[in-house]
Amino acid sequence: MFLVFDDCVLDLDRRELSRASQSVAMAPKVFDLLVYLAEHGERVVSRDDLIDTVWAGRIVSESTLASHVNAVRKAVGDDGRQQRVIRTVARRGFRFVAEVRKTDALAEGGPTDAGRSDDAPAPAPALPAKPSIAVLPFVNLSGDAEQDYLADGVVEDIIAALSQYRWLFVVARNSSFTYKGRAVDIKQVGCELGVRYLLEGSWRTADTRVRITCQLIDATTGANHWAGRFEGVLGDIFALQDEITEAVVGAIAPQLERAEIERARHKPTGSLDAYDYYLRGMARLHQGAREAIDQALPLFHQAMASDPEFASACAMAAWCHCWRKINGWMSDRPREVAEGIRLARRAVELGRDDAVALTRCGHALGHLAGDVAGGIALVDRALMLNPNLAAAWFLGAFLRLWQGETEEALASFTHAMRLSPLDPELYRMQAGTAAAHLFLGHFDTAAAWAEKAQRELPSLLLAAAILAASHALAGRIDEARRALETVRRLDPALRQSTLTEWLPLRRPENVATLREGLCRAGLPG
Repeated sequence: MFLVFDDCVLDLDRRELSRASQSVAMAPKVFDLLVYLAEHGERVVSRDDLIDTVWAGRIVSESTLASHVNAVRKAVGDDGRQQRVIRTVARRGFRFVAEVRKTDALAEGGPTDAGRSDDAPAPAPALPAKPSIAVLPFVNLSGDAEQDYLADGVVEDIIAALSQYRWLFVVARNSSFTYKGRAVDIKQVGCELGVRYLLEGSWRTADTRVRITCQLIDATTGANHWAGRFEGVLGDIFALQDEITEAVVGAIAPQLERAEIERARHKPTGSLDAYDYYLRGMARLHQGAREAIDQALPLFHQAMASDPEFASACAMAAWCHCWRKINGWMSDRPREVAEGIRLARRAVELGRDDAVALTRCGHALGHLAGDVAGGIALVDRALMLNPNLAAAWFLGAFLRLWQGETEEALASFTHAMRLSPLDPELYRMQAGTAAAHLFLGHFDTAAAWAEKAQRELPSLLLAAAILAASHALAGRIDEARRALETVRRLDPALRQSTLTEWLPLRRPENVATLREGLCRAGLPG
């Protein structure tokens, strides 16, 4: 069924609007509002009618209703001054005044056929070997066409930020913006652009506030992997765009990795390539437990065997050795430390422009080789390459913490958690935050963060040690001793005298704080 009016055609079955033979993108609620107004043009439609029908009786503010009416007017080429399609009737509501014709079919060559060709379509590009994404132009629901440039600026910044992830193929702005103002079929767009994932969203304003909603969609299946909402205040436009870009990219990067990990998990073992082995290794690495790391390490080696130049896989293998040292899991410590250092240095050679590789290598070399300053330099380079990489923020924070830059480390942990609040490695950030508060003398806060980390990963030695020390220094000796029992179970060999072999602490005051707390809790000298 079609509704034809003015130079517009509403396709009710496909839920599409065409104006002047061009498709017009619309949010679902805006489309529903237009259809209701067009179908009831014989009378004035009240605000209550619209809310009851379009919003199913939910509470809707006047500003929300007004913004949707403005969006409808913009979609059909009308505005509040002309009111040639939709007329506002003071104190009563709205009336659709354009003449509407209903039809079951359009004449050949009609508006919905415009732009179609009988020529055979060009073959769709094949999906890249690595994950691929296109960011579509956001739909401006503000009712103000002047705000298009703001929404477009955010999309451009998101494309640029995602392009800094070397493991991700990102379609250029000029290609994705060809879909601006068009109603799109997700699977068709994915096929035309040759990408697996699409990010689409909308932009709306109310007074000085801006709200952006986004969703990450698998274009091959239509599945929605993630949806999020972000808000800000109009003022410094560039600061607002930076803030929203950081929030969106920080949220979707882990979601993309999760989606890719899930895809690789269902792939037959016989057809795995280097990247699939890497993803399976990452799935286990994020779990953090000893058995998971034991499984992750050979998967990273299989990835390197398939692609000897795979810097990130080499770096992750090095980092597995680092994590084994941190948790006291090494069975042949000198050999494993040497192997971890070798892998880390090799990964630096392979990935001088790979932010992920530099981050993991920097942290590994700080722990395994004791080169904390050199590790910080590598992580700082990673942040220059990709300032939205949460792992670089929190692993760099650990190195700054061991270096004695406690306030700076705490700020970086906080930033990492804000950047990626649902990160699979959140427990590491929580444990680092706990350690920072311990060294700052905030013992109650340190204990609270350590407990959060321990709930996420009960086998985390650092969290258990910080918890024991914090309780002891706060005078809660019974709680401290119970926490120390966990420490002794996780690493029976840990002693006061070996703390600097365990953690590369460079500031004597921090060593003294940790040692005093664990001493009071009952750790042997």
